Amino acid sequence: MPASPDLVELRPEGLYCPAGDFHIDPWRPVPRAVITHGHGDHARAGMVEYHCSDGSLPLLRWRLGEQRYRVHGHGEPFALGDARVSLHPAGHVLGSVQVRIEAGGRVWVVSGDYKRQPDPTCAPFEVVPCDTFITEATFALPVYRWPDTGDVARDIVAWREHCAARGEVAVLFCYALGKAQRLLAELAAHTDRPALLHGTIAAGVRVYRGAGIAMLDAHPVAEQEKGRDYAGELVLAPPSAAGSAWMRRFRRVQTGFASGWMRIRGNRRRRNYDRGFVVSDHADWPALMRTVRETGARRVIATHGSTDAIVRMLNETGIAAEAFRTDFGDEA
Repeated sequence: MPASPDLVELRPEGLYCPAGDFHIDPWRPVPRAVITHGHGDHARAGMVEYHCSDGSLPLLRWRLGEQRYRVHGHGEPFALGDARVSLHPAGHVLGSVQVRIEAGGRVWVVSGDYKRQPDPTCAPFEVVPCDTFITEATFALPVYRWPDTGDVARDIVAWREHCAARGEVAVLFCYALGKAQRLLAELAAHTDRPALLHGTIAAGVRVYRGAGIAMLDAHPVAEQEKGRDYAGELVLAPPSAAGSAWMRRFRRVQTGFASGWMRIRGNRRRRNYDRGFVVSDHADWPALMRTVRETGARRVIATHGSTDAIVRMLNETGIAAEAFRTDFGDEA
């Protein structure tokens, strides 16, 4: 008998499920899209219909405006074509999910982006047993191992105090959606001193607060009085603000960057940051390996990142592994 067709295949528009006639996080316009989360490389404009989790709806409305949304609760199955689909927490950012697809007696899971560390801003990752697991591989190298985020938050508070003693501003660069909000939530356990925010980050913080996420008190820099002295303040800004005219308002500055890429000290030096703080919203190497084992998948497909390393390692351990080349990014 001929082999059954794959439940998910790579097409020019993105990951496609033939049994359900839908795409997952497509990068070109399609009639029907299932969206794993609100980052711009996974949730794009131009789709006729969007299926998403109820948790991600505020982010999608903020980023994409009003669209034809079909909203689903965690674990609630719904039919698309001949496929039975359900969405399960991915632990990446607010509302992020994995997509479970069941058809023809087989189960595939598309992870989207995910992490296994605790995060007060989103539901924790849920292991979903499957036959085939499509996993991200952003940090799929053994060198990437994350410290406890609470310890990193304490380090950020100490850095701010160090800068204050020197009459400097602590400008912490971080990704505007997910990372900034997670940092504010983690910092709230270690300080009650408010932070200041670049406008790009402030907009996302408002969406998270509207969803009931508790975070450190924070205020937009744009609302501060002109000419004020920012010495001793902690300011969160997107990486794009580095070297921009926006930075000129701060007289004496130390800069830091919060990212999984800071696990490699050379990355901090090359990007010319004073401090690097290792905080990632993706799974590190041990978490990737553990997750594959826990799903029980006999086949794994890796996407975007260090796919060669994880494919080689899994094949050596007896799990059939390969890679899809996708247009997903690496906000880390």
